[in-house]
Amino acid sequence: MENRFQSDLVQLKMIILQMAALAEKALEKSTSALVERKDDLAREVVAEDREIDLLEVEVDRLALRLLALDQPMARDLRFIVASLRIAVELERIGDQAVNIAQRALLLNSRPPLPRNLAVEELAETALDMLRTVISAFVNQDPDSATCVCKMDDTADSLNYRILKDFLAYMSKEAPAVERSVQTIIVARCLERAADQATNIAESIIFVVKGVNIKHHCQAIKEGD
Repeated sequence: MENRFQSDLVQLKMIILQMAALAEKALEKSTSALVERKDDLAREVVAEDREIDLLEVEVDRLALRLLALDQPMARDLRFIVASLRIAVELERIGDQAVNIAQRALLLNSRPPLPRNLAVEELAETALDMLRTVISAFVNQDPDSATCVCKMDDTADSLNYRILKDFLAYMSKEAPAVERSVQTIIVARCLERAADQATNIAESIIFVVKGVNIKHHCQAIKEGD
């Protein structure tokens, strides 16, 4: 029974890593579809989202079986609970990527807006946060997870900057209002993906340190 339990824990971790790899790929493709105006990449993101959804269902199934049959304790229990949380956040990141891809398809069909480097910087920040938190999960590294918490301020600032930039642009260029609004939505999706990476970081700290800092990542940033 112990061997089966450990095997199931390993399987649970591997499914989470599969989800993480797909979510990272989706976010990267969707932002490339937008910046490089590539419709084929956007359509791939939309089509491949189902795979992330199915993996989330598999995480639920396996985690609930572990909880029901094995009554895990201490770190094993925390890992299983955190895996359920992390799977939800990864599925949501996949959804954000789909939203960006859909905006990209619309924007790519219209004349391009002036390049806004803050959008690209926000996309890279969100991706960097996701990659860092995946590494933190693999290595069970709370220090790297804490770094992700700190990076969230950058994502928030960039999102606010993009909002201000496009509001100013719309006031002067009425024909560009719809495209500007769609770009603001893209920025919001990227900022939400960054928030979801932060939530995953909180779960990693919970697993390793046994401290629940859910919704309190700001306290870590201010305390350091």
